[in-house]
Amino acid sequence: MAQYKDNTLLEAQKSKLKPPSMFKVMLLNDDYTPMEFVVLVLQKFFNMTRERATQVMLKVHRDGIGVCGVYPKDVAATKVQQVAGFSRKHQHPLQCVMEET
Repeated sequence: MAQYKDNTLLEAQKSKLKPPSMFKVMLLNDDYTPMEFVVLVLQKFFNMTRERATQVMLKVHRDGIGVCGVYPKDVAATKVQQVAGFSRKHQHPLQCVMEET
């Protein structure tokens, strides 16, 4: 929509905002963290149902890595920190990482 100012026509500029970069949050398999704890983490921090959390946990177990979700950078970083802190608090070496999609 054009606007007038001092009898001059000003062209409205359309801003070209690109969507924010998204990041995958992933859990890495280890030989020490109990499967039940991984399911708990997925339910607690990624709002998964028990069934979905179990599926992701099994993928982590089988493939060595599993995607928990895709988020904007700040949300992904917060989730990685939350999982790391919760895992250390419970003395588990579970690793959570993020990677740009």
